[in-house]
Amino acid sequence: MSNETKTMSIIVTKGTLDWAYPPFILATTAAAMGLEVTMFFTFYGLPLLLKDLDLKLSSLGNPAMKMPMMGAHMGMPNIVSMIPGVDAAASKMMKNLMAKKGVASIQELRDLAIEADVRMIACQMTMDLFEYTLDDMIEGPELGGAATYIEVATKSDINLFI
Repeated sequence: MSNETKTMSIIVTKGTLDWAYPPFILATTAAAMGLEVTMFFTFYGLPLLLKDLDLKLSSLGNPAMKMPMMGAHMGMPNIVSMIPGVDAAASKMMKNLMAKKGVASIQELRDLAIEADVRMIACQMTMDLFEYTLDDMIEGPELGGAATYIEVATKSDINLFI
């Protein structure tokens, strides 16, 4: 086995509450295990770098989302998910459940990633497309494009698309 540091890259493409957890948990865990980690935030994953996070959960089209309620795991029919206010209620329920179970918030995980020197790249094309500036973002992310990510990915031991 080589003494070289292992590396991991993650393309972060989704920014809902439930989709924000996997990339940050994997990035912080890998960094804690000594890997050099790069996260590339593009399209709907880019808002995870915003200073002010207002993450929501969408139950629409997610049949696997079953919440523990009344001693069972209850899913939500898609028709109910279309009613205004249901996403807000589902988001609140999920945040309450996570707090009750001691799950770190995305802000906390993001801070851990920064402390662990996880490299964060904000997709320049997405920044331009959605009219964001670096002033909208937390301190630390660098700007880069597809070529920047591909350069990282070609050298990484592990590449994940989330």
